[in-house]
Amino acid sequence: MQPIPVRPAEPAAASAPSKILAVDIGGSKAKFLATGQTEPRRVPTGRGFTPQRLVEAIRAATSDWEYEAVSLGYPGQVGDNGPRSEPGNLGVGWVGFNFAAAFERPVRILNDASLQALGSYEGGRMLFLGLGTGLGSTLISDNVLVPLELGDLPAGGHGQSLGQELGRRGLERGGKRAWRRAVDRAVIFLQKAFLADYVVLGGGSAKYLRALPIGSRLGHNLTAFRGGFRLWGLEDIRTLTADAHPHGPVTPPDAPWRLI
Repeated sequence: MQPIPVRPAEPAAASAPSKILAVDIGGSKAKFLATGQTEPRRVPTGRGFTPQRLVEAIRAATSDWEYEAVSLGYPGQVGDNGPRSEPGNLGVGWVGFNFAAAFERPVRILNDASLQALGSYEGGRMLFLGLGTGLGSTLISDNVLVPLELGDLPAGGHGQSLGQELGRRGLERGGKRAWRRAVDRAVIFLQKAFLADYVVLGGGSAKYLRALPIGSRLGHNLTAFRGGFRLWGLEDIRTLTADAHPHGPVTPPDAPWRLI
C-alpha cells in the first residue's frame, strides 16, 4: 500500500475548511498549531483546568491567527457529542461542554492518542502506543481507525494494569531500565497480537527509550497537529456546531476513512 501523503490538510470535500487549528490537550500543557503556521504555541494546563479556561487561553494566544475550524485531541473517551468521560488530570466540566459555541467555529474531537496515531500513519497496519501518564493506544489498518484501551489489560502480578506498568507510575517506581524492558516486552507482544506491520511509540515518556524493538519507531512531537489537520478529511467524524447538535453522516458509503 502506498504511504499516505503527509500534507497540512486532506479535505474530503470542497466544503472542508482550508484553515484548521489543531489542539493537543495534555495534563500539563495544551499545544496548538494552525494551518500555514510553523511554530506551535502552548498554554499551561493542570488539575482544576476547565474547558472554558482552555478556550479562553487558546483564543487569546491565537488572536493573530486565522482559522475556520478546530480539531481537539482530548485526553479521555470521546463519543459523537464530544467527551464522554472527564479527564483524569484536569478539571471537570468537559462532558457536555459546547466547544463549537465557545470557539465560534465548527469543532471535531478525537481521543488524543488516536489523533497522534492519525498523524503518524504511513499505510498498512499500524499500532500506536502513547507512553505518558497512562497508556494511550490506537490501531489503524488500511485507513480504518480503531481507538483502543490497552492500558486496562492486566500486566504482571499484584493486580497491575498495562497502563500502570508502562505509564508514569511504572517509570517512577521501577526506574528507567526496568521500564524500558517492560516497554520492549509489551511492544513485541502487542505487535504479534494485532499482526501490526509496525508500532509507533509516542507520548511524553517516549523520549526515555533507547534501543527500540524491531518493527517499532518513535513518533514525532508534531504528529498530533498533522492528525488534527487530517481529521477534517474523515467523512464519518461528527462535526460539532454551536447549536449543540452533531452534523455529518455516521457511515457514509465508500468513505476513504472510517472510525469504528
